[in-house]
Amino acid sequence: MDLLAQAWNLIPSFPRTLIAFALVLGVLVFIHEMGHYLAARWRGIHVDAFSIGFGRPLLRGTDRRGTEWRLGWIPLGGYVKLHGMEVPEETDAATRASWRPGQTFHQKPVGDRAIVVAAGPVANYLLAVLLFAGLGMAVGRPTGNTAVGAVVEGSAAERGGLRAGDEILALDGERVARFEQVQRHVQPRAGRPIELRIAREGEERTLTVTPDAREGGPQGATGVLGIQGGAMRLERLGPLDALAAGVSQTADVTWQSLTSIGEMLSGQRSARDLGGPIRIAEISGEAASLGPAALVSLMALLSVSLGLLNLFPIPVLDGGHLVFYALEAIRGRPLPPKAQEYGFRAGFALLATLFVLVSWNDIVHGSIGKLVARLVG
Repeated sequence: MDLLAQAWNLIPSFPRTLIAFALVLGVLVFIHEMGHYLAARWRGIHVDAFSIGFGRPLLRGTDRRGTEWRLGWIPLGGYVKLHGMEVPEETDAATRASWRPGQTFHQKPVGDRAIVVAAGPVANYLLAVLLFAGLGMAVGRPTGNTAVGAVVEGSAAERGGLRAGDEILALDGERVARFEQVQRHVQPRAGRPIELRIAREGEERTLTVTPDAREGGPQGATGVLGIQGGAMRLERLGPLDALAAGVSQTADVTWQSLTSIGEMLSGQRSARDLGGPIRIAEISGEAASLGPAALVSLMALLSVSLGLLNLFPIPVLDGGHLVFYALEAIRGRPLPPKAQEYGFRAGFALLATLFVLVSWNDIVHGSIGKLVARLVG
């Protein structure tokens, strides 16, 4: 393992980042599409093609069931082509004649179609649970606390009376047990007083601290106290405890993500925190340089994000399809083709806008932007 780590660190930074990015994204996409594939097989739907990546296939082959497996040269996604997904009224006679009776997607009941669509995000969530559980058994679960390891001189914490060695028990009456809970509570509250209940030398005390604003913008400001957390230790878990911890951590990451999105929509957090493929690639390279555990942890976090994103009720995404199927189940018939077409167009426009936004954030606020700033400056 040490020789492998040494060999990995000998690879130049940029190629190492690309390799790590392709590995992380490839695994996540493969698991997502495999969820669709296995669910389709379960519900008796033939799969025409299973592709990881887009563009001209680098590798391809057909199995005995007639499914073509492809590896595209653009590693930015993948897809499963289900047999007979086309609407019969919009296909020609030759295409309809080639369909396998009883194995087409459109012939299946709405419940079966919903199962196949939902299986992709579900697979991502299951992967995250297993990865977190595996880390808990192999490396250990961080059992940090809310003890203050150090207080920055002149910081909001020092002005509020916090000292190194204090243990934070609650923020605004809300109990906290981990240092990241303290960070999540403080970050959106720049310039707003926070009531801290702490334990110091065996006694509980109450302090009021107003976080400083970092970044300076009225909506983009991030609250900081100016403290460092205490030492964190790792505790290895047994299989059942690790599985329970994996479920809990997956649920916690999901809730954090939803909370962050809500704060962005309400203006409490800046949309500059959103990242796209470039930032994911940069983080993948950094995680890979820290070792396998960091890379696996990043993969678990991104798996939750991918599963959650695909469940959003946006046409084009899996969640949008599920909304259409729910309406079909209520109405007793599918939505009119025009309504579905307009929905997909709106969903595509929304995703395209989001892609442009996150790409802009990646370039301007990431390492590429810093490099350009250094060159210009």
